Amino acid sequence: MDQGNTAFILICAALVLLMTPGLAFFYGGLVKAKSVISMMMLSFGAMGLIGVLWVVYGYAIAFPGSDGLVPPWSIDWSAIGLKSLLEVPEGAAYPPLAFVAFQATFAIITVALVSGAIADRAKFGSWMIFAAIWATIVYFPVASWVFNFGLAEDGSFAYGGWITYGMQEWFGVGAIDFAGGTAVHINAGAAALALALVLGKRLGFQKGVHVPHNPPFVLLGAGLLWFGWFGFNAGSELAADGTAALAFVNTIAAPAAALLAWMVVEKIKDGKPTSVGAASGAVAGLVAITPACASLDPIWAIVLGLIAGAVCALAIELKYKWGFDDSLDVVGIHLVGGLIGTLYLGFFATTTGLFWTGDGTQLLVQAIAAVSVLVYSFVLAYVIGFAIEKTIGFRVKNEDEVAGIDTVVHGEEGYVLEGTRA
Repeated sequence: MDQGNTAFILICAALVLLMTPGLAFFYGGLVKAKSVISMMMLSFGAMGLIGVLWVVYGYAIAFPGSDGLVPPWSIDWSAIGLKSLLEVPEGAAYPPLAFVAFQATFAIITVALVSGAIADRAKFGSWMIFAAIWATIVYFPVASWVFNFGLAEDGSFAYGGWITYGMQEWFGVGAIDFAGGTAVHINAGAAALALALVLGKRLGFQKGVHVPHNPPFVLLGAGLLWFGWFGFNAGSELAADGTAALAFVNTIAAPAAALLAWMVVEKIKDGKPTSVGAASGAVAGLVAITPACASLDPIWAIVLGLIAGAVCALAIELKYKWGFDDSLDVVGIHLVGGLIGTLYLGFFATTTGLFWTGDGTQLLVQAIAAVSVLVYSFVLAYVIGFAIEKTIGFRVKNEDEVAGIDTVVHGEEGYVLEGTRA
C-alpha cells in the first residue's frame, strides 16, 4: 500500500467535505437576513443525510464494479454497509475505504448544490425527503455511469458505466469527465431547474428585488469552495503525480480568468464590478474546469475560464427573461458552466479534441453525456418535487416567506441583538 497516495486521497476528501460548509456560507450570504439559517441548513442537512445513505447503500449503487459494461442501474449487494470493503486487498495502492470517503464528499456537495434554486421558500423536511430520493435514483446511478470504471493492465477500460466504458466501446473514445462536470454540476443544475419550476417564483420576484444580505459571507464561501476544489479536482487522480499537479494548476488558472471575465461583463453591463460577481465568476470557472482539469494545457484552461465567466455572467439573466426563479443561480452557474466545460473538451481536449485532430467524435460523446445526464436528472427531479409538493407540500406559506422562514422552520434567527428578541 502506498501511504503517500493514501494520505493524499484522505486529505483531498477532507478538502471536498469542507466545500459543503463553504457552499452554505456562499448561499447563506446571497439570501435575505431572515432566511440565512434555513438556507445554510439545507446544505448541512445534506451532509448528514447523504453521509449516512452513502455508507448504507449509496456506494454500493455508485460503484458496483463488475466486468464489461455495467447496467445503468446496478448494485453491489456485498458492499451494502461497506462490509466487503473493510479489508485492504494485497497489492492495493490505497485502502478501499479511502476511495469511499473521497466519493462520499462528492455525493454530499452535489445534493447540497441543488438547494440554491429553492432559497427563501422551501420546507426543510420536504427538502430532506427530496434529497434522499433524488440521491438514490439520480445521483448514485449517474455517479456509476461516470466514475465507476476499472482499467486493465495495458491502461484500456476493463469495465465501467456507459458514459465512460460504453462510449469507449461504441465510438472509440469515452466521454471525458475527470472530476464531475456531468455527474455533479450538470446533474445538480438540471435538478435545480426542475425544483425552481415546481416551487414557482418567490413573492415579488423581479430583477433587483432580492439582494444578497451579506456579501462578506459570499466571499468567504467562495474562498472555502475554491480551497476545497483543489481536493475535488486534483484528488480525482487518486495519486500525487503529474496529472494531479496539472489539475491543481488548472484549478488556479480557470477560475482566476473567470473571475476577471465576470467583472468585465458586470462593468460593461451595469457600470460596476461587484464582490458577489467576483465570487460567482470564480465559482463559474471552477465548475467549468471540473471535467476538463486533467485534459487541458493551462493556457487553454485560462481560455475556458474566460468563456465560462463571461457566458455565465450573462446566463444568470435568463431567469428574468424566461420566468423561472432559480434563486441563487444554480442553473446559470452550475448547469451552464458544466455544459461549457464538458463541451469545451470536445474541441480542445489534449490529443482527442476537434481542434487538435479534426475529428468530431470527442465532441459527439461529450454532447451525448451532457444531454443524457441533463434530461435524466431534470425529469426525475421534477417528478419527485411535484409529488412532494402535491402531497405534504414543498413550499412554505406566503406569510412565512414574507416574514422570513428562519424562525418558522428552525426557531432561530441569524442575527440577534441583545435585548431585541422576544
